[in-house]
Amino acid sequence: MRILLACCAAVSLSGQVPYQRILNAGSEADSWLTYSGTYQAQRYSTLDRINRTNAGRLKTASMYQVRAHHKFETSPLVFDGMMYISEPPSDVTALDLRTGRPVWSYRRTVPTGVPLCCGQVNRGVAALDDQLFVGTIDAHLVALDLKTGRVRWDVPVADYKTGHSITLAPLAVKDKVIVGIAGAEFGVRGFLDAYDAQTGKRLWRFWTVPGPGEPGHQSWSGDSWKTGGATTWLTGSYDPATNLLYWGTGNPGPDFIGDARAGDNLYSDCLIALDADTGKLKWSFQFVPHDVNDIDANQIPVLVDTNFKGRPRQLVLLANRNAFYYILDRVTGEFLQGTQFATQTWARGLDVRGRPIPDPSTAPSARGAKVYPDDDGAANWYSPSYSPQTGLFYQNVREQGAIYYVTEAVYEPGKRFIGASRRSISGEEPWGALRALDALTGTKKWELRLQSPPWSGILSTAGGLVFSGDMEGNFFALEAETGKLLWRFQIGGAIYANPMTYMSEGRQYVAIAAGSTLLVFGVDEDPR
Repeated sequence: MRILLACCAAVSLSGQVPYQRILNAGSEADSWLTYSGTYQAQRYSTLDRINRTNAGRLKTASMYQVRAHHKFETSPLVFDGMMYISEPPSDVTALDLRTGRPVWSYRRTVPTGVPLCCGQVNRGVAALDDQLFVGTIDAHLVALDLKTGRVRWDVPVADYKTGHSITLAPLAVKDKVIVGIAGAEFGVRGFLDAYDAQTGKRLWRFWTVPGPGEPGHQSWSGDSWKTGGATTWLTGSYDPATNLLYWGTGNPGPDFIGDARAGDNLYSDCLIALDADTGKLKWSFQFVPHDVNDIDANQIPVLVDTNFKGRPRQLVLLANRNAFYYILDRVTGEFLQGTQFATQTWARGLDVRGRPIPDPSTAPSARGAKVYPDDDGAANWYSPSYSPQTGLFYQNVREQGAIYYVTEAVYEPGKRFIGASRRSISGEEPWGALRALDALTGTKKWELRLQSPPWSGILSTAGGLVFSGDMEGNFFALEAETGKLLWRFQIGGAIYANPMTYMSEGRQYVAIAAGSTLLVFGVDEDPR
């Protein structure tokens, strides 16, 4: 690997990001300190300089072109006059906010032939004290000096040759860096790790597929747990009051052949709540027991404190890939409500405990089984947003089904371990929508129909706005209450990223990665 230092004149190098500062990120609206903005992962900003009255005057303020041509999925961090982004496949760049020019870049030499499910992508970095942290597609966790980009430490998390990789943005909590793993499609055994931020020493590991003697092991038949998947490839959220991490887990392996792994297959397709200090499991909720349709639960858990059905509750909200919107008590994991928010045929409904009632006709077969949604899901990794101003939960939704034919799945390290082939449904045109749901019921309040199933996340703001994008290259602002289109900009490349916002020198900006470009938009304060 190598470090490329790009020095610019009059650069304002950043300070530090202690844990206490991240705890109070919600009151530091000018900055964006974690992947989702705050530990609560609402992706909501209290900034209102850009609002319903002036959104139509948004224009480009700066652009930064990345060198790679893989999907650009970063969600920037911004603080102290600097922006920090990851670039595919596993690089990091620090940009000066005033000029948009790079101050330093970390370039990693990635081994050839890394087994990857879904592209050479990276979704962002974490900051803590005077360091940045990035996960790499060859399954390393790297600590970088905040001011120079120089490597402080570099530790292997797992063996990339067996299919392990890291594509998420880590989460910094207290003195730890939390990082999850990808690779369920290669039959890895999933886990979530915590590392000492100063030394890189691993402090704990929670195996998401329990081994012999561990609670939940009996939910796997025979030795199927050894290749059980249940990976943790998307950033979770954190509640300081309970000291719990909330993290989604992925599909079991092999993806589509349930006979090879009889049982519920814990903790695949779950939301897990772990003690941040020890990694011990507090509770889990399984959205799809014994999944045979590759329905991961790697979505963003959104934390909300509000009155629910007449009493104060600490809630976790999640729009699952399986097309149901869930409300859980985040202290106990109790299922409170589940509402279908997109087309689905795999389940006949949810019982009183939130457990699905599967339709066996949708399991892959030799004749082919048609199922909605397809294995890309009604939702996926891209972020939703919750606005306390409107009480709405904003979610991009994919409306697409497929036909699945069962195939053989024989485990071989570093090879795909799936068990089905997919075919599109003849005569059906996939589409998508940005839907606003009542956060406490899941009821749809409005939607903006999109031409193609989306892969972009969502940002809501106190300016009464919702920002998102589509696969046709449109980045847009909507009125948060009604969904009315207020502004649209054709970027020229598909959007696979989450928007974010910040303040610099008294002006608010909105940033989005699209195509191979990071674009920043602002409003001219003088309408003339």
